[in-house]
Amino acid sequence: MQIKMLIVGYLQTNCYILIKDNKCLVVDPGADLNKIKEVVGEMEVVGILVTHHHPDHVMALVPLRLWCKAPIYDIKKGEGIFSVNDFTFNIIETPGHSNDSVTFYFEDENVMFCGDFIFKKTIGRTDLLGSSVEKMKKSLQTIKKFPSNIRIYPGHGNDSTLEYEFEYNRFLTNL
Repeated sequence: MQIKMLIVGYLQTNCYILIKDNKCLVVDPGADLNKIKEVVGEMEVVGILVTHHHPDHVMALVPLRLWCKAPIYDIKKGEGIFSVNDFTFNIIETPGHSNDSVTFYFEDENVMFCGDFIFKKTIGRTDLLGSSVEKMKKSLQTIKKFPSNIRIYPGHGNDSTLEYEFEYNRFLTNL
């Protein structure tokens, strides 16, 4: 799977285009539909993955859906394993930053798209409406059960690995 990252919108949200065999998934279409469409090009969008519904992650969701007619995968789909064409991923509920936060785990590729749940050396804010420190702690306990060599792709900033986060992210090392 090829991963292309776009930085979109006023809060510089990471939008990812996941590509296999001229088909793609779009993760967190935060803004800049034309920029997303330019990267997608002639590929078929077979799904839209939303880590949570804060505006900076979904401002281009409706126009993208109208353009490509692809299904949306988010908290409403529930936890579990989903297969979309050649893509297989697990939706893991990871509330804390928001009540509807999920992480998409692609086991075969050893990658996670975690939105604003975990960032390099920190976590998403828990002082917003709908956020919860207690739920975040439970979500962090959940993520500690996964293999440390997984590469994580957050909603803002640089990617990392769970191994790095287990060692240097104070919110994970203090659990």
